Amino acid sequence: MSRTIVLIHGAWLNSHSWEGFKARYEAKGFEVLTPDWPYDDQSPAELRHSPDPRLARSGQRAVVDYLDGLIRALPEPPILIGHSLGGVFVQHLLDRGLGAVGVAIDPAPTPGVPLGPHAIVSALPIFSDLFSWKKIKTMSRRYFETRFAQTAPRDRVGELYDHYIVPTAGRMYWDGITGAVAPIKWSNPDRAPLLLIGGELDLIADASMTRAIHRKQKRAPSRTDLKIFEGRSHWTCIDAGWEAVADYATDWAVANARPAGFASR
Repeated sequence: MSRTIVLIHGAWLNSHSWEGFKARYEAKGFEVLTPDWPYDDQSPAELRHSPDPRLARSGQRAVVDYLDGLIRALPEPPILIGHSLGGVFVQHLLDRGLGAVGVAIDPAPTPGVPLGPHAIVSALPIFSDLFSWKKIKTMSRRYFETRFAQTAPRDRVGELYDHYIVPTAGRMYWDGITGAVAPIKWSNPDRAPLLLIGGELDLIADASMTRAIHRKQKRAPSRTDLKIFEGRSHWTCIDAGWEAVADYATDWAVANARPAGFASR
């Protein structure tokens, strides 16, 4: 069984968002890697104040290729866990035959799966700016409070925004609809087992989308499971009760990971 976990963050966040998961998994004896996307490797405050201009040109393919190289260099196939767009990247990496097992938490819009109504509304701030594909965008505090982390305590949203939120390239969104990364082969016989986790109250990636991704991914012969957490939003990896999500993900991954030395067909 793999003792290495790679945690992959999504848009608007960087490795700081995995603080709780990382500490919890390390306490269980795992080696935990939390790679930043290219040009995201500073504190959220530093990134908001002075983002690297190269971030605007960074897209989904560049991030997936970067993660691909990192994972191939590891001594063993790791457990891959991603949140939001990181959950989409986990699916692409599994599709490339990487990882012993994968978990996609609140996966963002995935190519080939229709957008849910909440996801459409949440994407409007990016797509209403026709030039956002070449810009670095910053989430508004109002958006964070009402859509991204609407279940967070009202008296802490400012603190949480300051501690975690980073700028993101608008191109990350546009790449999702232009097919910048090769389509996922839903019936791929080489794909490792996959767990999809959704949130009942998610306003960024509707639970209906997670269910739709599950139906697509079930075409593969490897085990593919679905868990929808009631009362949880897109902020699920940091919001109160995140430990239940973290433990469910690793318990399932450990139980279903491919054994060491497994050879793809």
